[in-house]
Amino acid sequence: MADDLFRYDLMVETALRGVVRDALRRAAERGLPGNHHFYITFKTRAPGVNIPAYLVERYPDEMTIVLQFQFWDLEILEDQFSVTLSFNDVREPLTIPFEALSGFADPSVQFGLQFQQTASDDAPSGDDDPDSDGPSDDDSDSDDDAGTGEVVSLDQFRKKK
Repeated sequence: MADDLFRYDLMVETALRGVVRDALRRAAERGLPGNHHFYITFKTRAPGVNIPAYLVERYPDEMTIVLQFQFWDLEILEDQFSVTLSFNDVREPLTIPFEALSGFADPSVQFGLQFQQTASDDAPSGDDDPDSDGPSDDDSDSDDDAGTGEVVSLDQFRKKK
């Protein structure tokens, strides 16, 4: 079998991270219309992630944040985004590189993406409960939608070794 010199799997993953970047950019420019809201899961110890130490301690592997009603200062760069969220009534700035993302969902339209981690292929730790770390007070009415989104896995495009 010939080597995949093009690495289509990486190109697809990069393109899908661009979908997240574009969605966040639209939210930063125009707000979140209707019932749109984002669940963003990321590796807390990935290079470039800048979050408070107590959040890394509480979520040593992965963390899910919710962008819905209470978020501030959403800024999108080519390789990362930053946002301020409230944790226990304390506003905290977060900076998250797109490479650190492991999942993205907009349950209002049943859309979701799951990203493979390049650093390790460890299984999810289970510490990514959206109810426990998101800034929104009304996650309860979005919980029913969260499980119905379609997740796109990139495994079928990866080269088997």
